[in-house]
Parts: sequence; structure tokens; C-alpha cells
Amino acid sequence: MHIEQIYTGCLAQGAYYIESNGEAAIVDPLREIQPYLDLAAKRGAKIKYIFETHFHADFVSGHVTLSEKTGAEIIFGPTAKCAFQCTTAEDGQRFPLGELTIDTLHTPGHTMESTSWLLRLADDQPHALFSGDSLFLGDVGRPDLAQKAADMTQEDLAGMLFDSTRSKIMTLPDEVIVYPGHGAGSACGKNMSSETVGSIGVEKATNYALRADMTRDEFIEEVTDGLLPPPAYFPLNVAMNKQGYESFEDVLKRGTHGLDPAKFERVAEDSGAIVLDVRHETAFAKGHVPRSIFIGLEGNFAPWTGALIVDVKQPLLLVCEPDQLEEAITRLSRVGFDHVLGYLEGGVQAWKEAGNEIDCLERISSVDFAAVYKGQGGVVLFDVRTKNEHKSERVEGAVNEPLDLLSNNLDTFPRDKTFYMHCLTGYRSAISQSILKSRGIHNVLDVIGGWKSLKETDIPVTAFVCPSTF
Repeated sequence: MHIEQIYTGCLAQGAYYIESNGEAAIVDPLREIQPYLDLAAKRGAKIKYIFETHFHADFVSGHVTLSEKTGAEIIFGPTAKCAFQCTTAEDGQRFPLGELTIDTLHTPGHTMESTSWLLRLADDQPHALFSGDSLFLGDVGRPDLAQKAADMTQEDLAGMLFDSTRSKIMTLPDEVIVYPGHGAGSACGKNMSSETVGSIGVEKATNYALRADMTRDEFIEEVTDGLLPPPAYFPLNVAMNKQGYESFEDVLKRGTHGLDPAKFERVAEDSGAIVLDVRHETAFAKGHVPRSIFIGLEGNFAPWTGALIVDVKQPLLLVCEPDQLEEAITRLSRVGFDHVLGYLEGGVQAWKEAGNEIDCLERISSVDFAAVYKGQGGVVLFDVRTKNEHKSERVEGAVNEPLDLLSNNLDTFPRDKTFYMHCLTGYRSAISQSILKSRGIHNVLDVIGGWKSLKETDIPVTAFVCPSTF
């Protein structure tokens, strides 16, 4: 037996490779399938099954392409309906894999079709649970992503999840290993651990949602409390996972088409493409194509692209370093953005040498901002961190305008005076400033280094409050 977790940090997502006697199964594969093919080939195994825990909302799975390449059977849990050939397993149905068996545990609540896959050893003993988004380490899946009808509320789904955890998951032996679908940083839960492998026993002892004395009403209240709105691109990814999608190879081939500055500009005008600059924020600040949007590869690139651009069919043109091109297209495709039309060949330097205008971000050091803040009255400072980050500690008088809501609140920003902006380190504030500049708002300065730099100055800040108390 061989089990391997293939964890992708930028999505906080775990896919899994399971093998026994030359037969392999993949659980929740990502869009680019080559790593799974390479692993199976290296180990001399044939991929027999592709198990999906549910229709993912935060990424596009690789099930369709992987099945086409290998002939492996795609298996979803009960109630799942696909536009492609797949097996909809019945609750309790068993699938042989070499000397192992994989059982279907229907665990609805995160979504209606949510299913956990229980791996049993040759002696039929439960060994590992691939829990998808039904059970995380420290949390359970959010119950607000799959409301199928007007009369189904998130409270209804949370009630189903209570039943699933109590009847299907908590009844397993304590020593059963838990392999979750996500870890800390995913938007599919709110209290996930940074650990990526756990056990039933530890979760029963430490996970707030698995308390033995917890009532159904308490579970519903605690699981639904404090849920932020899901990113707007989530339903579009669900649709792709249900209906199928273009092959990643075709997406990559189209996106790696180099365009000289004149053609780049022409394609942008003709297609309505957004120019997406994925370089480091410092490089973007020094010079970029006017009205381009910055979302750097160094941060949570794919989730922020999904949250801010939303429409997966939106044409994109890339500005990047040469060694970033394939990675950018790959990570965009993971969240369904397949319409990269090419990239600026020669980068910003070629754009400049062609005689085109270059824009920059106006920035200010935290020390200089502190001097302005203390020396002038009425300084306007926007904090684009999350609501809880802002509540936890902040510059006195700073206004919270979270990045994910910024585009909907443009009227908040003054047009008649200079204002300032910061996040935690500078990544999100650079994104925010690029969005504002693309909308014609240029009277903004970004505080270099963000909150981490600001709190090292003598600027007045609020006392720290632990976010876990909110």
C-alpha cells in the first residue's frame, strides 16, 4: 500500500494518490494532471479510479482529462449529476483497489453530493478517511455553497452536516487517519488547521464542530456563525466541474503566445482583455502598462484572481517575467480562467522601448507616513485587510475597506485629496491601488511594507485583540 498527499499551497488543497498491487486511485485531482501520470508511471501502476469528494467550487478538478488519458472511472457520491460519463456511487458501495477496498460514505452538508471515501485494509479494518470538505482538521465545510432551492437554507445544510459527522465520521475508530480536502487558507472553511494530516481521535478531542456534547442547534449556530460571503467565482467553477472543460494542454498552448507591444495593445482593444501583471509588487510599482491590474504570483494569486475578476470567461493578457509564464497560466486554469490570449513579449521594457506610456505606483515609507500622520490633521488611511485583521489591531482612525469588496465601494475613496492605503505586507494594497488606478483614481499612496512596517513606527495603534474572540 502506498498513499501520497499532493498538496498545493496556493489553493491550500490536498489531492491524494492511493496504490495497491499496481492499481492506483486519485482523490480530488487538480486541473494539470501530469504529476499523477508521472507518479503512476514511476511506480509502475495503472490509475483505475478517480474519486471526487464533491463538485469543487474553489478550483477546477482534473477528473475529466485524467479519465480521458487513462481510462480511469470517475466516481462521485450519491445525487451527483454530470454532463460526462461518470459513476454515481450508492451510499455504502465498495470499490476494490488491489488488496484494499474503498467505501462510499455519503456525508452531505457542505454540498448535497459531498462524500467521504473510507479506505479499508486487506483485513477490512478502516485505515484512512479522505474527507474532502466534509471534515477538515479543526473545522467542517461551510454549509452555504449548495443551496439548491429557495426553501433550502444554510441552516438546513448545516443540519445535514451535523447528521453526517455524527452518523458517518465520528463513529469511525479513533486511529483512522484523516486526509482532508483543504488546510488553512482555503475559503471553504473558517477555522482550519495548518496541519494537513490528522486522525479521527484527535479531531473528536479538538475540533469545535465534533464536540461530543454538542446539540444539533448548537452545531448549526456555531458552524454558520461568522461565515464571510463565498468568492463570486465559486459557482462558475462548480459548473465547469459538472459540465467539463477544455484540456489544459490547449489552454497552455494558447496562453504562451508571445505578442509584441503593438499587437499586444491591439489584441487588448479588440478582445476587451484585462491586462494582468503577475510580477512582484516592487517591479509593478516601478513601472507597468497603464490600467493593468496587479495580482502577483508570490501571493494567493489564483484565489485573488477569482475573487476580483470573477468571470472565468474574461479574456486576459499577461505581463510577467519569462520564468513566470507557464506557472501563471497553470494557476489561472486551476480556478477556471482559461482565456489567456497571450503575453507581452519582452515585458515592460519592450513596451517602454516601443514609445508607449508607463505608469507607476506612488508609494511612501511607513516612517514618512507616520510623520505625515502626526504632522497633519485629517489624514485619510484605508486598511484593505480583512474585517477581522482590522478589528484585531489597526492604526487609529484607519478605515477598513477589504480588498475583496473594494471594487463595489469605489465611492468611498476621495477624489479631491491625497489618501493612503495599506495591508499586512504590501501585496494586497498594491492590488488595491492598481484597481483604483484602472478606474481613474490616482490620488493614492501605498504604504510600503504595510501593517508590519507601520506598527514598528511610533504611530498610534489600537491594542491587540485576538481574532479568535470575534
